[in-house]
Amino acid sequence: MLDASIKAQLKAYLEKIQFPIELVTSLDTSDRAREMLALAEDIAALSDKVSVRQDGDAPRKPSFAVGRPGETARISFAGIPMGHEFTSLILALLQVGGHPPKAEASTVEGIRAIPGRFRFETFISLSCHNCPDVVQALNLMAVLNPGISHQMIDGALFQDEVSARQIMGVPTIFLNGEHFGQGRMLLEEIVGQIDTGALQREADKLSAREPFDVLIVGGGPAGAAAAIYAVRKGIRTGLVGERFGGQVLDTLAIENFISVSQTDGPTLAAGLEKHVREYDVDVMDLQRAEALLPGTYGGLAEVRLASGAKLRSKAVIIATGARWREINVPGEKEYRGHGVAYCPHCDGPLFKGKRVAVIGGGNSGVEAAIDLAGVVAHVTLLEFDPTLRADAILQKKLFSLNNVKVITSALTTEVTGDGKKVSGLVYTDRASGEVQRIALEGVFVQIGLLPNSDWLKGTIALSRHGEIEVDARGETSLPGVFAAGDVTTVPYKQIVIAMGEGSKAALSAFDYLIRSSVA
Repeated sequence: MLDASIKAQLKAYLEKIQFPIELVTSLDTSDRAREMLALAEDIAALSDKVSVRQDGDAPRKPSFAVGRPGETARISFAGIPMGHEFTSLILALLQVGGHPPKAEASTVEGIRAIPGRFRFETFISLSCHNCPDVVQALNLMAVLNPGISHQMIDGALFQDEVSARQIMGVPTIFLNGEHFGQGRMLLEEIVGQIDTGALQREADKLSAREPFDVLIVGGGPAGAAAAIYAVRKGIRTGLVGERFGGQVLDTLAIENFISVSQTDGPTLAAGLEKHVREYDVDVMDLQRAEALLPGTYGGLAEVRLASGAKLRSKAVIIATGARWREINVPGEKEYRGHGVAYCPHCDGPLFKGKRVAVIGGGNSGVEAAIDLAGVVAHVTLLEFDPTLRADAILQKKLFSLNNVKVITSALTTEVTGDGKKVSGLVYTDRASGEVQRIALEGVFVQIGLLPNSDWLKGTIALSRHGEIEVDARGETSLPGVFAAGDVTTVPYKQIVIAMGEGSKAALSAFDYLIRSSVA
């Protein structure tokens, strides 16, 4: 099942196991079950602390549990955790085997202290680059707390259950049989939902922070670059954001990042975070800014967070990036996660053999249609303009596919459904004025981005598109407040440009500090 190079790497990892563990397989007669058994046996052959049993009786087959002999296993995998989930498997083996987790001591103690019984199930796709964060977080919680269990479920392998539960987006999490959440969630976020006291404790800790010299709001490429440039000046630097990496986490292939011929979003985001944490930057993750109050606290700016926390700083750099633009038609919000999706790489496998539409004829839309064409039965691409706007090479590939139909001059007016999931789409032919209907099961929206600046309306000068207006130095309309990246009026929303703008904003903020009289 595993090739020689992977076995060699895995063997080195398994040497860190401190206690015996066993893999208990629950198998049927399928080819996937034989592959799963082969994987389990390959793993056991690499360590004398790992054994395999074939007497499991779990209801989902094929599946296997990871536990210690004589104890009830609390981590299991329904499906073969390869692809993006292979790391989840390795971490589960190590952590069940006693290798200490890489988590804050306070977080570990908080998880151990959570009372109650929590049975988590996470439906994933092996091509989803956000799913491992959820799987690894819940697996860790199951390792630390005997009242918590977790099973990863490959949606592509259990299609009947996916259909029955109306799952049309991954990762989708169930707790004790009830829907718990959907989309990327980090450990602290999950803990906060089941231990509400943790949120208030964290907010109190943040509010107690001493004022920063520079506070960066946003953890994408612009924010990361700003943090590194600021802290290297020897000033007290903080970075607060909803998720480290920002929109980059939803980007799969990156081939225009200078000096790196090819990478992907999650890999780049991990590199950004690693680089920032090598410095003395106070990183406050999983926090959403709600208000900016410039110069209201003894001359300091104050940033208020959704958690209730308040952070103060002499200078602020806003790098909150952008989010997927919505089509804003009836049915879009109602069926989000139930047929309406924004990430073809994550959710595409759930539409295997089905009919879908892609809205948007730019590079993102055409790339999405090409990717989906290899998975789904048929793709209809709708573009508002008379012609596609994607690069010629992408259009050439698109038109070579026999299961793709392109409709231009199409104004999408409604996403229809049966109350539970998407059943179709309505559009108006802008040339003839005729209303057309398409029967399908999924709609992927790919029409660009919106700046994350809603929380700043009425506080700072914004363009008619909602972007923060900045000058050549990254200065905004407010003294001591700077901005960088996709949230600003700087043209060409590219990773490399955002990094440059973040660096420039940090240098400008430092220049402001040494020339100003802010306490």
